Amino acid sequence: MSDLTLAAAQTIVTEALAHARANNFNPLGLVVLDARGSLKASAAEDGTSLMRWKVAFGKAYGAVAWGAGSKKIEKIAADRPQFMSAVAHLADGGILPVGGGVLIRDAQNRILGAVGVSGDTSDNDELAASVGIRAAGLIADGG
Repeated sequence: MSDLTLAAAQTIVTEALAHARANNFNPLGLVVLDARGSLKASAAEDGTSLMRWKVAFGKAYGAVAWGAGSKKIEKIAADRPQFMSAVAHLADGGILPVGGGVLIRDAQNRILGAVGVSGDTSDNDELAASVGIRAAGLIADGG
């Protein structure tokens, strides 16, 4: 498999949100992007704030743009804040360097896209994304 299908993206959304509900996470916003950074699927649960979708997008977009999960990007930002600020500027502010952006990989380790989740702790956001990705038969790479 070399492309992220709509069916896989929808499975990711459904299963990530099911995991969040089963574990009483705060309401989540979730975005699935393909390897080009194009939107494949998204959802915002009842009770999310206006910015949740944008935050989720920034996490996923950063992961696709860097080819790394957002935990790794968060470390880069902490270690080299001026560099991260310049990169974020080049991306028109579209990269959010905080946990919850998870790369989607296939069995050959190719990047198919990324999932961004926002609404709970960064660890729970990442966990929900990872559960959804694995439910679609793909590999989650949070960095």
